[in-house]
Amino acid sequence: MTYDILLSEADIATRIEAMAKEMAPRLTEDTVGICLLTGGIWFAADLTRALARQGLGIGFDSMWLSSYGDGRQSGEMILRADLQRPVSGKQVLIMDDVLDTGASLKFARDHLLRAGATEVLTAVMASKPIERQIEADYVGWEAPKRYLVGYGLDDGGRLRGLPFIGALD
Repeated sequence: MTYDILLSEADIATRIEAMAKEMAPRLTEDTVGICLLTGGIWFAADLTRALARQGLGIGFDSMWLSSYGDGRQSGEMILRADLQRPVSGKQVLIMDDVLDTGASLKFARDHLLRAGATEVLTAVMASKPIERQIEADYVGWEAPKRYLVGYGLDDGGRLRGLPFIGALD
């Protein structure tokens, strides 16, 4: 399998540190970081550690959403696993790997607002230049409109563990 490396491991680390510095003034110790599973794990782990280096030990939870299955075509959004703790009265920060159509991010944001979150901020590692339902508050990298893999992004469940972001097309 061949792919083009678009964003190196070092570039990802540098961008995440910059994101943490940018968002730290807006967040509080009471903020709850919400990782969108499965792809967001890599980004959420790195971003929460970068925020800790900024002096913010935010809370952490996750939601498991699914719309792709093992294919490349998006389908109906399914909430496979909800939060473990209430977010009522709290600021939350949704963390996800990529923003393309925005369906997952919008679903999660709306779900968290219905659950009583006072403010929902969104952060994604990569944003593709396509028409979508929602924009992210914080974007690590403006990605090309290609099929991305690595750093949480997958091809049928494979290649998520690559330490860089590549294109498989």
